[in-house]
Amino acid sequence: MLKKISNHKMRVLFLFLFLVGLVMVRVFEDDLFYDPFLSFFMNNTKTQSLPDFDGLKLFFGLFSRYLLNTLLSLGIIYLLFKQIQLVQFSAILFLVLFAILILLFYAVLFLSSQPDYLILFYLRRFLIQPIFLVLFIPAFYYQQIAK
Repeated sequence: MLKKISNHKMRVLFLFLFLVGLVMVRVFEDDLFYDPFLSFFMNNTKTQSLPDFDGLKLFFGLFSRYLLNTLLSLGIIYLLFKQIQLVQFSAILFLVLFAILILLFYAVLFLSSQPDYLILFYLRRFLIQPIFLVLFIPAFYYQQIAK
């Protein structure tokens, strides 16, 4: 009985630590990742042109942030559902979604003479925020209770 309680406490502790990790990624985003669009989208973008940026550095900045958020999200999914198949499925989804989103982001950025800032904003938001975690948890929970 004590072991079960101890395991449950450890699970909650790790869940809390992973959530704090997601918050820390957001808090230290300026220091950890190259992203000239952070300040650009905080201002009135209607009157501004896109900031100068290094495409390769931007890719690695977005990739590293997405990877960090993904690893923390996969940890949270595992702690909530304790199903390795669900974690593997989520990892594949995260990978496929990253490939699609990064291609769309760079297509809008480079192939458009006047990129739509709103589309860029939302594509970038899906790349840098753990939005998929917020979508996956209720979906997996619903799937679990529907069985």
